[in-house]
Amino acid sequence: MRVLVLFAHPVETSFGAALHQQVLSSLRDAGHEVDDLDLYGDDFDPRLTREERLGYHELDTNTSSVADYVERLQKAEALVIVTPVWNFGYPAILKGFFDRVFLPGVSFEMKDGKVAPCLHNIKKLAVVTTYGGSRLRAFLVGDPPRKIATRVLRATIKPAAPISYHALYDMNRRTQAEREAFLALVAAKMEAF
Repeated sequence: MRVLVLFAHPVETSFGAALHQQVLSSLRDAGHEVDDLDLYGDDFDPRLTREERLGYHELDTNTSSVADYVERLQKAEALVIVTPVWNFGYPAILKGFFDRVFLPGVSFEMKDGKVAPCLHNIKKLAVVTTYGGSRLRAFLVGDPPRKIATRVLRATIKPAAPISYHALYDMNRRTQAEREAFLALVAAKMEAF
């Protein structure tokens, strides 16, 4: 399976970077073709420009400034997102990727005035993430990142596609052994992906 891995963390020595490397290694070991997209490493610009917004619904031209990213997304059969959760949301660079690449004609289309998903080439989705706060704290604010994955992204990919969400909560107080256990869990989940 061709898997697009979206990675969003600016520090190459972070636990997030270790998770990213584990995801890549385990997917490759399982025989998947991996397209690794490190948004920070690629210097992706998350800002939707005035011109891009004005041409947002122009299907003939709306992808021109992000054509390479659109092509990679449309060639993928699965999507794995590796990112931290900061301030109850994804890093701005990942949010900007969604804003600039998940465009009309790419992830959805308008049919009779209603939104219809069209990213049906994505047959599986997984998110590997860490939170600084506890699961309870995330729950109390509605856990927006989990909802983005399990509701918003689910609505754009192939209907009934399996989605998995692997989160290490309370990252700031985790022991080395707990982090290693989470890395092992991620390895097992990606090898079985």
